[in-house]
Amino acid sequence: MVNGVLLLHKEKGMTSHDCVFKVRKILRTKKVGHTGTLDPEVTGVLPICIGRATKIVEYLTDKSKTYDAEITIGFSTTTEDQTGEIVEERKVKNPISEAEIDAALTQFEGTIEQIPPMFSAVKIGGKKLYEYAREGIEIERPARKVTIHRIERTTPVIFKEGNVTFRFTVHCSKGTYVRTLAVDLGKKLGFPAHMSHLIRTGSGDFTLAECITLDELSQLSDEGMIEETLVPIERALNHLPKWEISDTLASKVENGAVLPMPDEFAHLAEEDRVAVFTSSGRCIAIYMKHPTKEKLMKPAKILFQDKQS
Repeated sequence: MVNGVLLLHKEKGMTSHDCVFKVRKILRTKKVGHTGTLDPEVTGVLPICIGRATKIVEYLTDKSKTYDAEITIGFSTTTEDQTGEIVEERKVKNPISEAEIDAALTQFEGTIEQIPPMFSAVKIGGKKLYEYAREGIEIERPARKVTIHRIERTTPVIFKEGNVTFRFTVHCSKGTYVRTLAVDLGKKLGFPAHMSHLIRTGSGDFTLAECITLDELSQLSDEGMIEETLVPIERALNHLPKWEISDTLASKVENGAVLPMPDEFAHLAEEDRVAVFTSSGRCIAIYMKHPTKEKLMKPAKILFQDKQS
C-alpha cells in the first residue's frame, strides 16, 4: 500500500473533495483524505494524506497557511470574493496612498477576531453557513480568534476606474478567511472591498514549488514512481516536538502504553502533541499529556501497531 502525503497543486474549478475522488481513482485506494478545504476558485497547496498517513490528517490541518491574495477596493460581494454578486459599491475618487494601505495592513498582525462569511462551511445549528446563504437566510455568526503572523503588500497599488487593486501575502493560522481579511481591510480604509484572487502558496513548510498536478500524478502512477513523490509521515509531522525512544520502549508504544513524561515536555498544554520516533527515525505514534494522571503521557494516535506494519 502507498503511504505518505501528496502535495497537490489544486487547480481552479475543483473542490477539495473532487481532488480526493480523483486521487483515489488514480492510485486505486480508498484511504485518501485532504487536510483542509480550498474553495473551488482558489488554487495552490493542498496536502492529501494517503494510506497510513490518513491517521495524521488532523495534525496537518492545524498547520499555519500562507496565501498570495489580491484585493479589489470599490465594491463588495455576497461571497466576499470575485464569484459573488455586488452588494455595495462606492467608487474611490482619490487614489489611496501606499503608505496608508501599508499602515492599515500592519494593524491586522497578531491575534484578531473574524466573523466567518455566510458563504462558508462553518456549521451553526448543525447546518453549514453556505446552506443558509443559498436559502437567502443570514444568521448571526460568533466571531472567532485567528492569528496573522505576517501580512504585507507585494505589488504596487493600481488605481483604475474608481477601483483600487493590489496583491498581498499573508501567513496565518488555520481557520483564517482571507476573503474576510480583504473585506475588513477595505472597511478600515473606508470602502467596500472583496478578495479578487487567491493562491495558497504554503501549508506549514510545504510549498507550492513542491506540489504536482493531478495530470502529473497520473503520469507518475503509470511510471510506478508514486512512493518517491510522497512526503513521508516523519517529515509531515516535523512541526511537532520530537521524542526519540529506545527500541524496547517502542514495542510498548506500539501497544498503546502510558509512559512517564520526560522533563522536556513538562510544560505541555493539554492540546499539545508530541511525535514519538524510534532510534531508526520512524515516527510510530503521537503522544499527549495524560488528562488525569500527573507526569504521564498517553497515546493520542498510534501510527504503527507492530514493527512489520
